[in-house]
Parts: sequence; C-alpha cells; structure tokens
Amino acid sequence: MIPLRDNVPRVTPPVAVTSIIILNLLVFLFSKGLDFRSLFHLFHVYGVVPARFFNPDWASWAGYPDSFGLPLVTYMFLHSGWLHVILNMWMLWIFGDNIEDVTGHWGFVAFYLLCGMAAVGLHMAFEQASSVPVVGASGAVGGVMGAYIILYPHGRVLTLVPIVFIPLILRIPSVLFLGVWFLSQVTSGIISQVKDVSEVAWWAHVGGFVAGIVLIQWFRRRGHCRYCYNPDTKDYDPEDSVPPNRS
Repeated sequence: MIPLRDNVPRVTPPVAVTSIIILNLLVFLFSKGLDFRSLFHLFHVYGVVPARFFNPDWASWAGYPDSFGLPLVTYMFLHSGWLHVILNMWMLWIFGDNIEDVTGHWGFVAFYLLCGMAAVGLHMAFEQASSVPVVGASGAVGGVMGAYIILYPHGRVLTLVPIVFIPLILRIPSVLFLGVWFLSQVTSGIISQVKDVSEVAWWAHVGGFVAGIVLIQWFRRRGHCRYCYNPDTKDYDPEDSVPPNRS
C-alpha cells in the first residue's frame, strides 16, 4: 500500500519536516557521488554497526573510530538507494506535517531524533553480533507514524493498492493503514528471527513506531492540536478548535 495523501489539514508550515527531507536528499546525493570504498567507509563509520557497540575489542581491531555515539543520529540520514530514500521521505511528508503542528518545529526535530535512536536501539538488542551497518530514516519515520495513530485515528489516507496491473485507489482509515503497517513489520521481524536472515531492520521500524506512541505524550503541546481526535466526544478537541473571527 502506498499512501498518496491524508485528509487532516495542516495548520503551520512544516519547516522541520521540509528541512529534514532536504538534508536527507543532500546527503543521499553526496553518497551517490562516492566510489564503492568511500561509500563502504561512510556506512560503517556513520551507520550503526551493532557489534561495534557490543564488542568494543572487535571494533578497535576492525579500525572503527571512537565516535561517542554519533552514528545513533547520523544513520538516520544515510540511505542505500533511490527507492529507500524516496519511500522514507514520502512517508515523512505525508504524516510528519500534522505531528509538527502538535510538537512545534524544534520539538519535532527532538521527537524525530529520539524515535530514531529508540528504533535502532531495539534493532541492536536483537542483532548484537551483527557487523552489517544499519542506515535509513525508517525507524524515525515509524515514530512519526506511531504518533499519528494516537493523535489522528479519525484521519483517512488516500492509498494506492496495486493489484496485479490494476491500480486501486482507496480511502483507508488511518488507524487501519498504520495498524496494518505495524503488524506487517512485527510479522516480518519475527520471520527474520526464525530464518536468521534479513536485509531489512524490521525491529527498528517496530521500535520507532512504539517510541512515537510513547514520546508524543510528552512532546504534544496542549492547545496546538486543532485537529486531534478527542475519544470522549468522538470529534476534534473542542479546546483546540478554530476560534471565530472577530470584527
């Protein structure tokens, strides 16, 4: 399923979301200009290699520099290919603007980075001996999606569902779209553990989503959630509704 747009109105310009997308694209374009050896070095030094943190003796032998945890942040801005970066940035664009409405610009940056760090933390817990670098914004974007399912479960997502050669476009409740996405990540993570092989950091997606659900409770600014859902009234928050114009 590919989301095309959601129906929750944007209140403020998505300054933080746009800046993060531009930064990701610039870093990706820079990486595309590197030769294989330089790209390998970039991913291993600024991506997250779990064994580097859990086995410092091996990391020292392998020549990893002492980075003071910097890869836990920088890995979010590295991507392995065009499809990887486009899908991540598109999902961020679809769901991130409404979260930024609630957190504020700088609050969104902090929320995004913390979700990304929590995401890779869960991946590392499952893959402590892995020497494969983790790169990509999927975990941080998963956090945005976790926050969205809490704040806007009433929203609807215009979704492209490719069925063989027939493109089907449906309006899917956001709680269903995001719920299916989350369950698919959990299922894929379990399968990857059973088969002991995976090219995708599924648990990072899961960790980011759960972190977003939890962290949004602290980053949500009261009075700035105009279109958030109120489970008591089954409607938008009355305290956050648009005030009438005064002459």
